[in-house]
Amino acid sequence: MTELNILDDNTHWQKDFERRLQASYTAAGLGAAAVERMLEDVRTGIGDWVTAEITDAGMRVGYVAVVMADNHDSLAGRIGDLHIDAHHAGRGHEQAARDWAEQWCAERGARRVGIRLTEPADELFDGYAVRGQLRMRHIDSPPKPLAGVTARPMTQAEYPHWLASEKASYVGDIVRSGALSTEEAERKSDRDFAGLIPQGLATPDNTFLVLEAEGEQIGTGWLKHGHLPGVTYGYSLYIQEQHRGKGYGRAAMAAGELATLEAGDTALMFTVWGGNEVAMNLYTSAGYHVVEESRSVSLARSPA
Repeated sequence: MTELNILDDNTHWQKDFERRLQASYTAAGLGAAAVERMLEDVRTGIGDWVTAEITDAGMRVGYVAVVMADNHDSLAGRIGDLHIDAHHAGRGHEQAARDWAEQWCAERGARRVGIRLTEPADELFDGYAVRGQLRMRHIDSPPKPLAGVTARPMTQAEYPHWLASEKASYVGDIVRSGALSTEEAERKSDRDFAGLIPQGLATPDNTFLVLEAEGEQIGTGWLKHGHLPGVTYGYSLYIQEQHRGKGYGRAAMAAGELATLEAGDTALMFTVWGGNEVAMNLYTSAGYHVVEESRSVSLARSPA
């Protein structure tokens, strides 16, 4: 029979959790320094997590960790970890732990519960919708640019229109993924852009590109270098709708990869939002592997 008991001392679990994360990030292609940075980010908030030991007939078979967060004016729960030892898997412990975690979150007023997976999802989380994926690819050599497509630095005159368009697109992606309402997404967009590029085009370690073909603007790009050691983060590589279907998406990625190498990084990372199957397929075909996947589900009921 599966039992769950909240731990007073999380030391053993945390060591095991970090070991598993380290192995997963390394397998995804991150270097040692980048893995350590990822682990540092995890450690920052881990002190607030509530961890339960999963047992069967008094024997520990795994762990589950949960936490509550203020998710942009609404309470949300998160399953920080749910792990069953391999030789105890498939005996119903996973379902019992998930049910316990969802109930724990619901009892504290959560309307939604999410999880961040570092391994492919199994049937346990089939009912959780994909909200986003973090993808990455190592760049071993300069990419070949698509004939006729050029990339140049964005001008100050072009920046205001680009910023307004990016913020609107960001809101649309968040809402489409089902992660937040329109109003919540707009507030998040304002906060995120203000924090990420406080100096606009002059913000250090950022590259802003305009993509052109035959003298006409076809898209834009925005990249943050040194996001992790050796890793550039692509906040946006965008092709205008009227120019899609011509291979320009690959051209935008090539421009981003070249900018990555020129900045001294060796890997390019993106987030693709849930619901954007076109982008997911493009990244898959271009060799961008999933590092993390975020999923969530609305809770069926809230406590009285």
